[in-house]
This record gives sequence, C-alpha cells and structure tokens, in this order.
Amino acid sequence: MARAIPTRRRWLLSLLAWAVGLIIFFPILWTVLTSFKTEGEAIAAPPHILFFHWTLENYAEVQQRSNYIEHVTNSVVIALGSTLLALLIGVPAAWAAAFAPTRRTKDLLMWMLSTKMMPPVGVLVPIYLLFRDWGLLDTLTGLTVLMMLVNLPIVVWMLYTYFREIPADILEAARMDGARLFNEIVHVLAPMAAPGIASTMLLNIILAWNEAFWTLNLTAAKAAPLSAFIASYSSPEGLFWAKLSAASTMAIAPILILGWFSQRQLVRGLTFGAVK
Repeated sequence: MARAIPTRRRWLLSLLAWAVGLIIFFPILWTVLTSFKTEGEAIAAPPHILFFHWTLENYAEVQQRSNYIEHVTNSVVIALGSTLLALLIGVPAAWAAAFAPTRRTKDLLMWMLSTKMMPPVGVLVPIYLLFRDWGLLDTLTGLTVLMMLVNLPIVVWMLYTYFREIPADILEAARMDGARLFNEIVHVLAPMAAPGIASTMLLNIILAWNEAFWTLNLTAAKAAPLSAFIASYSSPEGLFWAKLSAASTMAIAPILILGWFSQRQLVRGLTFGAVK
C-alpha cells in the first residue's frame, strides 16, 4: 500500500520543484525578453524586465544579415544524420554487450565512456589536420560523421542499459523459432526497447544540435550550423546583446519545441524498466 504524503509536505515539494525549474529556465526567459529590447534597453541598469519598449527590429536585422534557413538546414542535417548513423552502429554494439558479453565487455564500455571525459581541445589539432587532408573541412559530411563519433559512447551506454532490462529468454525463443540475427534485432528487440531507443535518439539530437566547439572550429560558411550562426554576432566592436539574444532565441526555438512535444516519450524512455 502506498504511503500517504501530507498535504503540506506535498505543497512544499511542489513549490520547491517550481522554484528549481524557474531558476533553470530563467536564462532562457531572459534571453527571449532581451531579444525584444533595443540595444540601449538591453544594457540598461537596473535592467527592465517587462516594462520596456517591445520591438521586432532585432529579428528583422538578424534575418537581413544572416541566412537563417540555411543554418537551420545544416543543423537538422547534422543532428539527424549523426543520430541515424549512431543508432545503426550503437544498436548492434549494445546488443552484443548486453546479450553476448565477454570478460572484457565492461572494460570496453568503460573505455568508450572515458573518451567523453577528455577535453575536445586535446584532439583538435589531429582532427583538424585529418579534416584538412581529407577535404572534410566545412562540409556536412565531416561534421555529421564527427558528431556521430563524439556521441556514440553515450548512445551505446544508454542502449546497453535498456537492453539489459529485456529478458534474454525472449530473444532465445525468437531464435528457436528460426529468427536470424537481423530479424531478432529489428523485429523483436527494437519494438520491445522502443521507448529507450526513442529517448536515446532524442538525447543525441539535442547533443548534436547544441554542439559548439567542433562546429566553430571545423566550419566557416558552407556547413555552418546554428551555433556558428549565434557566434557570428560577436564582433571586435563588442557584443550586440539584443541582436545576439534574437539570434539565440531563433537557434534554440526548434529544439525547445521538439523537447516540449517529446517530453513524455523522453521521460518514458529514461525510466524504462524491466519487461514483465
């Protein structure tokens, strides 16, 4: 029987959760509000929170100065392309780690995860030279493959934890019925782990969308995603806060909308439990 929670405690916990949520969301809210201010009001002290002259001129100037659609397209191609490639490699790799482990499987998984702990700048020079020599600088192909490699350890680890929750007896029954490896993964394992795969895919899209270090160092104009679009509003003359906020709002809007509509699926996947 579930333990009843006192009403007062429930209200306190709810208020605490709302307070933490507002603290986390406040930088985004401030960025959106600043995007509707003039440059003078954006740097005013004390700051004007709601009572200021609302204007859309920053968005108009951003549209005139930059090709927003091209940057969005590059971000979509990089995020979706790297996610699909990561899943094509990560699903079989996670299956092998979960259902055909060896003595070194856990060591291998830990080694893969340890690559995420290394500062990216530590391998910037060799990767830059490889991209230069192979003609991958400022190309969507190069960035897509790189984002796949960067996020692949997270994909494999997440899929591995989800697959571990699926009883191996179900897969053995499929093999006894004549299912080959491909059919076992596609028609048995994938549908059962669909929430986990979906949450992994969404997380990988978000990580690839928000990546700034590699996109700023390996692109110039042709394959520049939205992170480079935002950075272009930092100039030697100083930061134009209102225009920078408008560019940032336009860059984060698509991924915020995606996260809002997929939050139920994301939470379901992150809390994916054993199959009964």
